[in-house]
Amino acid sequence: MTPTTGSRDRRGKSGGPNPIDVHVGTRLRLRRTLLGMSQEKLGQAIGLTFQQVQKYERGANRIGASRLYDLSRVLEVPVSFFFEEMAPGLAGSPGKGEHKSKGMAESDSSYRAEPMMKRETLELVRAYLKIADTQLRRRVFDLAKAIAGTYSKG
Repeated sequence: MTPTTGSRDRRGKSGGPNPIDVHVGTRLRLRRTLLGMSQEKLGQAIGLTFQQVQKYERGANRIGASRLYDLSRVLEVPVSFFFEEMAPGLAGSPGKGEHKSKGMAESDSSYRAEPMMKRETLELVRAYLKIADTQLRRRVFDLAKAIAGTYSKG
């Protein structure tokens, strides 16, 4: 096996990251951001640099099983969290060397377009979760729904 053949097994024919690795990385970023944790802090907690965490979050580097377990403990989620909400086509991806993954630029644009991955959305959710008074939190929730209903009708 040549070095290029081995890398093609993990990456698509286009050389972009494997879609499953991108999904797991997206879920990693989602949870880290919801907790208000920096890439640097997460890296320190599991003995990595923030650059390595960035690569995991982009799907550029695959996360091994033991590392995924460490991440799940630090982020206080089950390992299965990283695979939740996976698009049906990803789970049944073609076999070795047959991945039809998107190129990095296309993958990055869908990553940014995902509403739950926008910084504004994550900050809003984090602020909402910090509201200790359950009645007040419910009123904020109802207000947001009412505003959204107003805009969707107009």
